[in-house]
Amino acid sequence: MTAADNYLMPIAPRPDVVFVRGEGAWLYDSKGRRYLDWVQGWAVNCLGHAPAAVAQALAIQAQTLINPSPAFYNQQALDLAEMLVRNSCFDHVFFASSGAEANEGAIKLARRWGQLHRQGAHEIVTFVDGFHGRTLATMSASGKPGWDTLFAPQVPGFPKAMLNDIDSVAKLIGPATVAVMLEPVQGEAGVRLASPKFVRGLRRLCDDHGLLLVFDEVQTGCGRTGTLFAYEQLGVEPDIMTLGKGIGGGVPLSALLAKRAASCFAHGDQGGTYCGNPLVCAAGLAVMRTLTEEGFLDQCRTNAATLAAALRDVSAEFGLGEVRGMGMLLALELGADTAAAVVTEARQRGLLLNAPRPHCLRFMPALNTTAAEIRQGIALLRQSLAGRDSVI
Repeated sequence: MTAADNYLMPIAPRPDVVFVRGEGAWLYDSKGRRYLDWVQGWAVNCLGHAPAAVAQALAIQAQTLINPSPAFYNQQALDLAEMLVRNSCFDHVFFASSGAEANEGAIKLARRWGQLHRQGAHEIVTFVDGFHGRTLATMSASGKPGWDTLFAPQVPGFPKAMLNDIDSVAKLIGPATVAVMLEPVQGEAGVRLASPKFVRGLRRLCDDHGLLLVFDEVQTGCGRTGTLFAYEQLGVEPDIMTLGKGIGGGVPLSALLAKRAASCFAHGDQGGTYCGNPLVCAAGLAVMRTLTEEGFLDQCRTNAATLAAALRDVSAEFGLGEVRGMGMLLALELGADTAAAVVTEARQRGLLLNAPRPHCLRFMPALNTTAAEIRQGIALLRQSLAGRDSVI
């Protein structure tokens, strides 16, 4: 047992590295070594580590007003909500602290809508291999293997369909159904994409049956897939959407957005001590202003295409598998269950990677990473793949 485990609950197998500083694409450990970070807090740090815009916004706001209580308006929450509405298809926003909390709110909102408009319908069709968070309800909504028994009994009401199989969704719809909820890209499943045809079919199915369509864009939102929100690339508008991770640029912030027709919470239905406090909303404003600057997402798409092409070259060179994803959310199939070994080898060489499944790697660089940093990362990845046999 390490000294850290004497005090921290050992909830994950953490490597023996202590990070003390971050700057842009890089992390620095307590021994002064730097690492190119292609995990970025699981896509949380959309502008990299300690971005100046976020740091300055936090510093100014911390000296002005931190939390007047969610029972009162504050200017930062009002401004951020307006910015999200003006840049999306939604009308109302509720701020929370994590993606799971936002998704829990989406579940509650859909069920409240079912009480009002569908005779108490409460079931939400979700998907095998989906991931919506770690509360009991969002774990139940998720389709991650093994989660159905981890903290049993589950919260009922989440029948599971198969991604990109419209018939599997249709078979689950009945009088108790109120909504369909999905991630446009199943990140934890290994970056599995919902096809535009499938999503358009879901929209038609929901419209035909009078159901809500809910998008979990906790990972895919805020520029991660190359547009501000992934739904923009799929030819549909959901009724409800959740955001998290990148919206705070590293600060705990999430959002539940809804069209007016689906925004049916009554006073007292939803809340939270820290929800929409001006400190985190100031960070969110700094992030959104950066993402919507002219040319920012254009450059992000250019660099994402460069990274995807480089990963395809690596795959061909080493005889690996598919490269898939959208924008700066990409995966590389390894063809064998060697991902953990590659992650370890890469870390030893100064590159931080994530393995969502034993057979694939996930890449989530900062959206403002540079072409030079991409070249550095690909060079380190090549070295790691070449050296993986020595650590398997």
